[in-house]
Amino acid sequence: MNESALLLEGEVIDKGKGAAKKRTFPATATFATHTMDPRRISILDFTYSLPEDRIAQHPLSERDASRLLVYQEGKITDTSFQHLPDFLSPNDLLVFNDTRVIRARLLYRKPTGSRIELLVLDPANGIDPTQALQVTGTAEWLSLIGNAKRWKSEEPLVWELQLAGRAIQLEAIKGDKQDDAYIVRFNWNSPETFGEILEAIGRMPLPPYMDRDEEPEDAERYQTVYARLPGSVAAPTAGLHFTERVFSKLREQGIGVDWLTLHVGAGTFKPVKSPTMQEHPMHRERLIVRREMIERLLHAHESGRVIAVGTTSLRTLESLYWLGCRVLAGKPEAEVCIGQWEPYESQNDVPVQDALTALLRRMDESNRTAISGHTQLLIAPGYSFRVVDGLVTNFHQPESTLLLLVAAFIGSDWRTVYHHALANGYRFLSYGDSSLLWRKHGAQ
Repeated sequence: MNESALLLEGEVIDKGKGAAKKRTFPATATFATHTMDPRRISILDFTYSLPEDRIAQHPLSERDASRLLVYQEGKITDTSFQHLPDFLSPNDLLVFNDTRVIRARLLYRKPTGSRIELLVLDPANGIDPTQALQVTGTAEWLSLIGNAKRWKSEEPLVWELQLAGRAIQLEAIKGDKQDDAYIVRFNWNSPETFGEILEAIGRMPLPPYMDRDEEPEDAERYQTVYARLPGSVAAPTAGLHFTERVFSKLREQGIGVDWLTLHVGAGTFKPVKSPTMQEHPMHRERLIVRREMIERLLHAHESGRVIAVGTTSLRTLESLYWLGCRVLAGKPEAEVCIGQWEPYESQNDVPVQDALTALLRRMDESNRTAISGHTQLLIAPGYSFRVVDGLVTNFHQPESTLLLLVAAFIGSDWRTVYHHALANGYRFLSYGDSSLLWRKHGAQ
């Protein structure tokens, strides 16, 4: 197969439950440059052939032994992740997502023998997941349910377990449906928190393209070494490569690091099934950003470069700009949430410094030390980046919103980058290799 065919034709593997599904795309697929409303984008313009054997099923023995592809203005360099600091400069700021993956998969069995699988996603009452994991006795979570048709509403499922020397019954009751998920009420007869119970009996929520059961190594390796606030059902995988050795080198070279939190939802793996992005509902994820981080961000924007570690960090950082624009526009704060198409519907050209300064001023006025809210921001070709200059990220699935984000960040060269990665043996997806991408100014 020649190099162009590697990207333009073939079968894209859509790994779901059970057997892989194949979707065939014509060799004459059009890759248009979108300078118009990104709602008109067809996801079929953002596909490539990803062989199953290129999807990393297990992590490497050492996190920072992964390969690193560096892209800047059309030039590609192949190196090792341990050398990431060599491509950065003093006064640059790396921003990480410190969310922690929860053991969110619960496997119940009915008395009939039917298996019911739950993936707890988000607290049903809208409170922060980290707080919701601290409740005792009862909890309601929005959950995806496997084999839902075999579980009647209000029918209790019971899991009997031993914890701290006590016999515990964890009861689950299916409630109302919301989109693709259900509200599930959990009841238990012990003083343990819901988070402690999940940690004891839950399984790591490995993505569907890892076609295997959880193994002991996943408990550690599907977490970043700096994971702090529990609440994600998917790892911010760009951070999986970082080690204390890499952080030490960053400190030695005067490169700044800071943290924000975005709890990653299962929607990050949701395939785009609509003919254009207009019909695709972008998933909503919770963010938490400290005042000190925004101050460092403002300083870095004036004296260095801002590098997002992962697409989750990038979406959060760009969302901060739009929150600042809201403040300047005098919009009410009934809910801190950036909508899917909000940036595309605005003719805003507010300088980044003004937007971030306005956000800090509003926080001072309301005596807040952090911003907590949601973002539903979809970043696609046509988006104009305001905050982020560089992106550390893994290689993403064909036809995904994450690939759209990469295409928005480096323009049509995304095809060159992915072509190079495929032709040179890079490993793809969550446990795969990494890339450092520098934003292509004027990319559409």
